[in-house]
Amino acid sequence: MDQTYMKKQPVLPLLMKMGIPMVISMLVNSLYNIVDSIFVAWISEDAMTALSLVYPIQNLVNAICIGFSVGVNAVIARKLGEGEKEKADLAATQGTLLSFLHGLLLNIICILIMPRFLSMFTDDERLIRYGLQYSNIIFCYAAVIALCLSFEKLFQAVGRMTVSMLCMLMGCIANIILDPLMIFGIGPFPRMGIQGAALATGTGQVLTLIAYLLVYRFSPINVKLSLRYIKPEGRICRDMYSVGIAATLNLALPSLLISALNGILAPFSQLYVLVLGVYYKLQSLLYQTANGLVQGMRPLIAYNYGAKEYKRVRTIYRTALICIVLIMAVGTVLCLLLPQQLMGLFTENADTRRAGGDALRIICFGFVPSVISVVSAGALEGLGKGMPSFLISLLRYTAVIIPAAFILSRFLGAVGVWHAFWISEILTAAAAWFIYRSSTAETRGKEETFTTGHAQ
Repeated sequence: MDQTYMKKQPVLPLLMKMGIPMVISMLVNSLYNIVDSIFVAWISEDAMTALSLVYPIQNLVNAICIGFSVGVNAVIARKLGEGEKEKADLAATQGTLLSFLHGLLLNIICILIMPRFLSMFTDDERLIRYGLQYSNIIFCYAAVIALCLSFEKLFQAVGRMTVSMLCMLMGCIANIILDPLMIFGIGPFPRMGIQGAALATGTGQVLTLIAYLLVYRFSPINVKLSLRYIKPEGRICRDMYSVGIAATLNLALPSLLISALNGILAPFSQLYVLVLGVYYKLQSLLYQTANGLVQGMRPLIAYNYGAKEYKRVRTIYRTALICIVLIMAVGTVLCLLLPQQLMGLFTENADTRRAGGDALRIICFGFVPSVISVVSAGALEGLGKGMPSFLISLLRYTAVIIPAAFILSRFLGAVGVWHAFWISEILTAAAAWFIYRSSTAETRGKEETFTTGHAQ
């Protein structure tokens, strides 16, 4: 129940303790997404293309749910660091309720807009039918997803990373087991095709939520949900939304990017739309691993900032930066050595494998530079500085890459889109370093004042 270990234990072991369970969770989550896509690809290449077209809206739903939960997480951890336990309980209670309401609203909106959204990118009735079959089921679980993510960030805020890992593992493993059974009609299940993939995913989310509720009921944590905190408190809600909206926009921008790139690539060939969809499935394995460490870093930074341990905040940031560079370096090597083999997991079409392999070899040169943007945005969220974090993501996902992709595609064709990835990562990394340094200048000033005053 004592949270002071967050400011006492050595930084690297503590970051590993907080981050590794989330890395495992993110790896399994990415693996289930990849396995899910592989099973869908076995239905047909059209089914996989339809999944790629639905992905931006699916990612948007996750972004809204995760983003607001990040805001709740940051407020809870900061209030615990400041010693304001009641305020932390208030944030947890109101954050959970608001998350559920967000999920219900997303359920309705997404189902209504999907027919029009899909028709923006294809006039193939088969692709649209596949897309609607999948999306009409998956978006029915939006409220469940929102609650799962709310509890995930609640447990992370108090350092219970292993609980988040185990609950997520339960849902992901159930999904992986149910996918072939429901898609292909094995055992007692009817053959449901792409609808089975959506139902398996939703069932996994329900199991995850049940696991969180059971752990919360029988293994108490240092933050409580209570009906007496249900009445909205302006300052707390404002703090949660100030970080949560920026975090949501950070996470939602990839949806805008993918939709824009699909629009640029579609006139060349639907093959390139498929390649882009497969790339985002593969890169999730890499970036979700990095995100696991960022999730471990964020509450540490928030808690230590609240506890006025400013030097330790800087050390946590630098340690996370080094660790994630190593992860991205491994990803770069794999994409350079085995690009066609990786694409071959999703398609047997030789042309698709060849085009996808070329794309991976080009895009991967942006992996290592992207670390500065990823870590800086996460650290700024932990510090409660949502808008600078959003600015980094805005540059990374829209302001640089979309114009670059459009211009380069005019000269190089579809290959120009792949070059836009590494170019934008390098430019954004330089901007992110400047934004982070500028945004934390006040913190460095506080560190010097605190250190001087303590010495006197």
